[in-house]
Amino acid sequence: KYLKLFIRRPEDDMPSACWERDFDAPVTAIWETLGDTARYNEAAGLPRQKITEQPRPDGSTRYLAETRMGWITLKWDDIPCNWVAGKWFRHERQFLTGPLTSMTATLHLEPTDAGCHGRYEIEAEPRGLLGHLLLKTGFFPSTGKMFNRLASDAELFANRKRETPFEYQPPVMADKSKERLRDVVQTIKDGPFHHGLADKLARHITDSQEVDLWSVRPVALARKWGVHPRKVIELCFASVRAGLLHMRWDLLCPRCQVAKATSPSMDRLPSGAHCPSCNIDYTRDFTNNIELVFYPDSAIREVLFEEYCLFGPGGTPHIKAQLTVSSGTGREEAIALAPGSYRARTLEPGLEFDFDIEEGDGIAIELAEDDVAVDVIPGGGKLIIYNHFPVDRVFVLEEQVWRRDILTADRAITYQAFRDLFSRDILRPGDHIDIGNIVIMFTDLQGSTALYDRVGDPAAFALVREHFSLLGSSVRDHDGSIVKTIGDAIMGAFTEPADALRCAIDIHDSFAAYNSENPDKDPLVLKIGLHAGRCISVTLNDQLDYYGSAANMAARLQGKSEGWDIVLSKEIARDVAVREILSQLNPVEEEAEMKGFSKPVPFLRITPEDLNARRGN
Repeated sequence: KYLKLFIRRPEDDMPSACWERDFDAPVTAIWETLGDTARYNEAAGLPRQKITEQPRPDGSTRYLAETRMGWITLKWDDIPCNWVAGKWFRHERQFLTGPLTSMTATLHLEPTDAGCHGRYEIEAEPRGLLGHLLLKTGFFPSTGKMFNRLASDAELFANRKRETPFEYQPPVMADKSKERLRDVVQTIKDGPFHHGLADKLARHITDSQEVDLWSVRPVALARKWGVHPRKVIELCFASVRAGLLHMRWDLLCPRCQVAKATSPSMDRLPSGAHCPSCNIDYTRDFTNNIELVFYPDSAIREVLFEEYCLFGPGGTPHIKAQLTVSSGTGREEAIALAPGSYRARTLEPGLEFDFDIEEGDGIAIELAEDDVAVDVIPGGGKLIIYNHFPVDRVFVLEEQVWRRDILTADRAITYQAFRDLFSRDILRPGDHIDIGNIVIMFTDLQGSTALYDRVGDPAAFALVREHFSLLGSSVRDHDGSIVKTIGDAIMGAFTEPADALRCAIDIHDSFAAYNSENPDKDPLVLKIGLHAGRCISVTLNDQLDYYGSAANMAARLQGKSEGWDIVLSKEIARDVAVREILSQLNPVEEEAEMKGFSKPVPFLRITPEDLNARRGN
């Protein structure tokens, strides 16, 4: 399974070594591990790096890296890595100090009948006597030994014979840290948001590689653990309050999706940032480029936020190809792309182009200073690029799925657990944030005034309190939050329209069940209105609140409800997932004059009859 070859290129006397290996696992599984160069370098015991970005006059960026290995300080130019996902990568360093002038690592993977074949090559150019001695003695043998060990780990992980990608020895915990960990885990378990996952999260924090802990993403963890995202998100919120984790709000560059500014709390989040790589100034957008991530408390596991590898496929799995194309030239690569939405751009500042492809399609792309032209080649299976820039450019092809693991700020603050635990993590007085799209729900208890008069204040208040309890359970179970109560009404907020509609249906179901189980009490009848749109979020009465046309419209729609029905706007009904739910019902189209709106407003009404029929009544 393992063959070692030494090669010397006679044309430039560049020493190199190549290791080849057959894997009993598919290409995709081996690529996931060996293509993650930051994880590989950490597992190999290589030191962390400090990176400095320096913009160049031609629009590109110089990436200067520095580290120490023993008594030697190494400084180098980190050349942007080239790769085609699932096939190969090539990573080059041009050293400014140390025993080497340059070093290049290349990995190629090819499918075979039994799995895949890997070829790993290291090229190194010596500097001075020390460099020549290094390359003629232990450098290549130790590199080969390390590759063989980590490649074996990768194969075991791909075949599910080990839980982690590489054999890794986490830092030894001090007794005081172990005691603190036990205490905080018990605190989490004593609360309502542990979901039986507190011990699992604790092991993740203590045993995982450091690259997994710079930014703990609860949505990605939920997918890995096979549980509902809300459970892990609530677990992380509870872990912050208990002292296991900290929160960090990252302001992502909208072009390269890398955080260029961070804040430990919302009230200190800057209104914008500058990305030196893309050479753009950008503003915060709570819907699109503010991400909430978590990291361990240093008293339990100290994490140093430095790189193990700046460029590498594993750190950006949504990037399917990153290729340097010389000025005035083109290149062609075989590539297999899944159907979906993609973006073509350059690593350097420039234009970008979004497009969709089908199964097996190829792409031809021409890059210019004022244009990006993309032609989809049906069934082509190739990536063809031509660079019209007067300078070399690094082309990037990325699948637009990076948001699937992102807990955006607008989504985070709609969780009831966030509002329950972090009511003080709010905006500065006078500050506000624009929310590109939020779903607002208004409910009102029908006939509550008459109820107080009929049964008396104590009995009526007890019923109203039970009504709020039913509402709170349904809203939380559908990833929403109760923003505020207004008398016997609530204002709720959701990120996804389908979650809000399912919640509204569930509310009526739970109220119907409650009335059926309590025939001696006055029946509870609810009116519900839903709308989605833009709004602003501000701090009022020490809580995050929503204002604007979206909130106003939801309130007006609730006013058109007649009880036991759901009134929703056409904006809600346009959502794909909502349309699927509505296809099982028979909503009635209506329109009405509404206060504050100049024209009659069209809306849909899901009738009590339809909701009863759905329940089988």
